[in-house]
Amino acid sequence: MTATSHQQSVSGSSADSFDIVVIGAGYAGLYALHYYRKLGYRVRLYDKAGGVGGTWYWNRYPGARVDIESMEYSYSFSEDIQQNWQWSERYASQPELMRYLNWVADRLELRPDIQLNSEMKTARYDEAADRWHLGLSTGESVATRFLVLATGILSAAKDPQFKNRERFKGAVYFTSSWPHDPVSFKGKRVAVIGTGSSGIQSIPEIAKEAAHLTVFQRSANFAVPSCNRPMEPEFERWVKDNYLEIRERELRTHVGCAIVGNEIRANPTKATFEVSEEERLEAFERCWNAANFSYYTVFTDILTDKRANDALGDFIRDRIRAQVKDPKVAELLTPHDHPVLTRRLCAENGYYLTYNRDNVLLVDISKSGIDEFTEKGLKAGGKEYEFDIIVCATGFDAMTGSIMRMDIHGRGGRQMSREWAEKGARTRAGMMSEGYPNLFMLNGPTSPAAFFQPVLLGEWQTRWFGRLMRRMDQRGFTAVEPTVEAENEWIQHNIEVADHTLFPLAKSWYMGDNVPGKPRVILSYLGGFSLYRSTLEASEDNKYTGFKLERAKLSQAAE
Repeated sequence: MTATSHQQSVSGSSADSFDIVVIGAGYAGLYALHYYRKLGYRVRLYDKAGGVGGTWYWNRYPGARVDIESMEYSYSFSEDIQQNWQWSERYASQPELMRYLNWVADRLELRPDIQLNSEMKTARYDEAADRWHLGLSTGESVATRFLVLATGILSAAKDPQFKNRERFKGAVYFTSSWPHDPVSFKGKRVAVIGTGSSGIQSIPEIAKEAAHLTVFQRSANFAVPSCNRPMEPEFERWVKDNYLEIRERELRTHVGCAIVGNEIRANPTKATFEVSEEERLEAFERCWNAANFSYYTVFTDILTDKRANDALGDFIRDRIRAQVKDPKVAELLTPHDHPVLTRRLCAENGYYLTYNRDNVLLVDISKSGIDEFTEKGLKAGGKEYEFDIIVCATGFDAMTGSIMRMDIHGRGGRQMSREWAEKGARTRAGMMSEGYPNLFMLNGPTSPAAFFQPVLLGEWQTRWFGRLMRRMDQRGFTAVEPTVEAENEWIQHNIEVADHTLFPLAKSWYMGDNVPGKPRVILSYLGGFSLYRSTLEASEDNKYTGFKLERAKLSQAAE
């Protein structure tokens, strides 16, 4: 049965019935819509936002930009798109990323199949019909054979639950849902709570405009120069001339990024102490002046050997201290509570230098936290501070949050959010979950999403699912899900790989530590994309071992 004939027999002409529904209009969701349409399926994409862009639609705070080279943080599937879009900076800002995604949506004529301002609230699997029934925030009901969640790894904002937040008479903004209208800080007393990536990017920009800025820091994070600069025409031409080689190399690297400075990255072959101290420091310095992701693969053992990790950590700590005039402030900004790279390494643009300004104050809340909000500001450590504006850069319920907030019910009424709240995310390779047939995840939990270039991963997973759908059509299968044995095996493998690294030594969103009550378990696969890819391709080559494929209830038979 072809995709087209399947579309006609399953979807018919009903306006609310589709072969595939995609949730999320970010990078992964837009590509999924494009690719599955090309296969001949009837596809609909829904997003709660008022425009395309995914996480970049919401995260429009001052200073927001990507921490991967623009030329790589882009679609690889279309040579037309690769050659015709021109980036203005090496690391694109949020407005430019939005222009790019809107340009792609128009160029591929995706908008007729996108419905915005439409959040999926419920999803229930009909076992008799092998279909998902969705309830939208608009009141609409939608049926689909396949449900694809492209909801992102950093899209569900964490609610910090500050006491008496409603008492504050000034303005409160969240970096994760920044207003579309401009926010003026001119002449204002401003607080920023949080020094993760969003805080590190926004603090320098706010400080330039505010009368006074107070930063409340619970724990310091490692940050390295963003190395951003205007796009050099000769560099852009070199990348476009060599895109084929660069994209192939990306899929062979651990992090999915192949460019370091103006060169194509070579995978590391030596451990940290297999080279002289001079060579080691030169390698660290090259990374400092090139790209933050290069640190993840500068040597083979940075994430597995504590002594090697300390060598890099000490190098970055020295660079932090050298930028901050006040030694006490410098020490507060210097991380000591986790190995470097075991939390997300942040890219900064003048962050540490900002603390040399007369209008900036750093307040350590590592022991007290925020006591409460007051009418005039907030209290921390028993002391009251007065503000006109409070900015909450308080992070995300990463990897699982966007999925957990949907009311998803699988076989026998099983509820995904309840099961994951008790046991942690249960998936086979971050792609599917046992008991929830025909539900596909892009950049899902226990995939390499947090450590591999997410645009490339979303493309690769989309195509893998496409081949699976076509095989189901050809062989008359109507449902697919992982076996419980394969899912358990993957979860155990994921944990064992993480336990051979330094990641469990840190409290981080990688481990679920930033959300109270969340099960502590590694949320992203650390074994590298090459092993991940070969595992799933081997399953595919062996008629999808680890997955159960079923025919319609009235005609089930062994393959």
